[in-house]
Amino acid sequence: MTLQWTAVASFLYVEIGVLVIFCLPFVSPQRWQRIFKWSIWNRLSQFWNKGFLTMIVILIVLFLDALREVRKYSNADQTKDAKLHPNMFDHMHMKLFRAQRNLYISGFSLFLWLVMRRVITLINQLAGALGTSAALQTQAESANKAAKKYMEDNEMLKQALVDSKGEGGKKQDTEENKLLKKEVQRLTEELKSSADALKKSKSDLDAMKKQTEGLTKEYDRLLQEHQELQVRPTG
Repeated sequence: MTLQWTAVASFLYVEIGVLVIFCLPFVSPQRWQRIFKWSIWNRLSQFWNKGFLTMIVILIVLFLDALREVRKYSNADQTKDAKLHPNMFDHMHMKLFRAQRNLYISGFSLFLWLVMRRVITLINQLAGALGTSAALQTQAESANKAAKKYMEDNEMLKQALVDSKGEGGKKQDTEENKLLKKEVQRLTEELKSSADALKKSKSDLDAMKKQTEGLTKEYDRLLQEHQELQVRPTG
């Protein structure tokens, strides 16, 4: 194997190792997101897009070169001529085998390079969705507790108002009763606002859960494709 194909094969093994690490079940997307935010990645981020595109171009060129070699040594005329000389026939088959091997190596390297970019993007999106979902859940619980508290205070004030009016059969609007009415009105408005906020938080939470489920399914699909690629023979 020449130096360039040794480098491509090593790059393929590194890609497989990185994707296997991404498949570890005990590392959460939030932890991966914290790892991606390390200062060293911030320094390399300005070169990431250029390096990514450069590697794609290199792998495409190597893939096309390997494809050309496969077509060259699969030529029926050359195979027919080689059958007349046994040594040449073996040499042609050796060249064809190497060309096919190089084709698989470059093709899988290119594919896994794109998959790895997509997996990193999905991990970041999933971590963001989970963080937003947790925040919305906390907000919804807080709004629910506040709504229950306002309802209890409202009932207590209403009961106090009824007791004060029914005392001795008199229904006089004293200054205290007016204050109680204002307080009941204020708490009713706050309760309505809390209920609206709770309803909106629940709607946002449902939408975020659907988005999280979609990201999780896409992430699982990519991992399944990666596992299928690992067990597929490389020629």
